[in-house]
Amino acid sequence: SVTINTQVDDYTLVLTDGGKLISMNKATANTLTIPTNASVAFATGTRIGVLQYGAGETTIAGAVGVTVNSEGSAFSLAGQYAMCMLFKIGSNTWNIEGNLVV
Repeated sequence: SVTINTQVDDYTLVLTDGGKLISMNKATANTLTIPTNASVAFATGTRIGVLQYGAGETTIAGAVGVTVNSEGSAFSLAGQYAMCMLFKIGSNTWNIEGNLVV
């Protein structure tokens, strides 16, 4: 089972989000931000799921100094109920995969 962390506004990840599903439940556009390793030291290999539960488009962004990679440079979830997974692959480097659009 997975713990769900429901958010109703823009959100920046915290250490206890590792292994959770972040449910972004907002009617308007919102951003989920990945913080720097200096602020939140997730272990390399950490996985975090993201669900766009609300109608507002959820965009994944890295804080200044964080590199976020995805196929085709897509960083927004494709629509309501779309999901993606964040993978920490280096100190300040994350990959995302899932139902994303540019």
